[in-house]
Amino acid sequence: MTEFSATLNSQNLKKYRSIINGLQCDASSGETIDMICPSTGLPYATIPRCTASDVGKAVSSARTALTSKEWASLSAGQRGERLLRLAELISQNRDHLAELEAHDTGKPLSQGYGDIDAAAQYFRFYGGAADKITGETLPIAVDYLAMTVREPHGVVASIVPWNYPMQIFARVAGAALAMGNTLVVKPSEDACLSIIETANLAVEAGFPAGTLNVLTGLGEEAGAALSYNPEVDFITFTGSPDVGTLIQSAAARNHIGCTLELGGKSPQIIFEDADLNKALPVIQDCILKNGGQTCSAGSRVLVHQSRWEETVDILRTAFRNTVSGQYKDNLDLGPLINSSQLRRVNTFCEQAETDGIPLIGEGTIAPDAPTEGYYTTAKVYGPVPTDHPLALDEVFGPVLSLIPFRTEEEAIRIANGTPYGLVAGIWTKDIARATRVAKAIRSGQVFVNTYGAGGGVELPFGGVKKSGHGREKGFEALKEFSVLKTIVVSHA
Repeated sequence: MTEFSATLNSQNLKKYRSIINGLQCDASSGETIDMICPSTGLPYATIPRCTASDVGKAVSSARTALTSKEWASLSAGQRGERLLRLAELISQNRDHLAELEAHDTGKPLSQGYGDIDAAAQYFRFYGGAADKITGETLPIAVDYLAMTVREPHGVVASIVPWNYPMQIFARVAGAALAMGNTLVVKPSEDACLSIIETANLAVEAGFPAGTLNVLTGLGEEAGAALSYNPEVDFITFTGSPDVGTLIQSAAARNHIGCTLELGGKSPQIIFEDADLNKALPVIQDCILKNGGQTCSAGSRVLVHQSRWEETVDILRTAFRNTVSGQYKDNLDLGPLINSSQLRRVNTFCEQAETDGIPLIGEGTIAPDAPTEGYYTTAKVYGPVPTDHPLALDEVFGPVLSLIPFRTEEEAIRIANGTPYGLVAGIWTKDIARATRVAKAIRSGQVFVNTYGAGGGVELPFGGVKKSGHGREKGFEALKEFSVLKTIVVSHA
């Protein structure tokens, strides 16, 4: 059994350390950050408050490892073997990691297990894909051999959010390491313990020191220092559009590339011939999962006027039956991540009430949920005007907006009527219409008569407009984490 890194400090809080150059490290200043349990609102662990000096050490470690014999001499297949071994270790420690993930984020324990299983699958996928990326030969003059090869960027910086720490970490680390990069990860200070533990597992899996570094700290300190570090060769970030702008500015200063996944206001369109028995449970699950704190949550439901009353009746009952509670009770949803996020969601709901938006249905909070926890109820509103914040802005909570429409053209206009373009869902039995609408919607992913496709490790993922640019997941991610080089040889 793997021995994990937490110890107890004088306040009986578990103490976790960053992983730099394969070693467990405190912040150079000795300062720490308290981790707050969303279910109770109480501190339960500490993490290092790393700053620029610690970032410099981590990046230097990654730079040294990049050309080390232990890493640079490995074949793609050998890198893949280490990723497969890491996937195996994650699965072996599934219970521990799932408990950490759920406790850290507040999501129900069953969802914590799902996230750990998905993380293991990412490493398996990229372990198997590591030696499957090839170049091309290009036909030019007869006396030349022209070819392309893919090479790693070098040192990749990854800034990971709090909503799906393990999944987002795994989809980045799996692809980046498979291509031969080295990695410095700055997870969110709100939820990062599962990532720290997995970095320890990576050492056990045979990754050389410095290939995978994880350091904790505040975004404006450690995150900013990592983004601007001139020794970083590529940045990947998942988070808000405002912070994404800062990340892209940092990348531009150093003339490097970046992949940005910046959220969404994803529409799900219910046409008149939709199978509501199939569609509505999926739609409800999409907004309840992780308390609605999901970039791809289908938070806008566009309903054909002929199915409006039926849809409203079903969702009213379904939402009234939802219960929020502690992660360990495994209810419909857990608490939100922190007090700031709770205030944000409450502000949207209070504005809707002030503006007279009808509340169709609302769940309850379990009576034994600690009063200091960050709990809210699941809510569905409608009809929501298309120019209202509930229809335009990312709430990032368990709040569903219903919007009526009359024609296919109107549905497309409404679907495209926000600054975002991450995911969309179409519910219809008419395959010709589904194809037309899928082509017309500006979105990185479109699902027909389904949504999310079980996480879709194999499916390229990313957005357009304010949802960002670049693609993660699938083989496309391997291309994102590599540079295409053209080689021409004269053999005259």
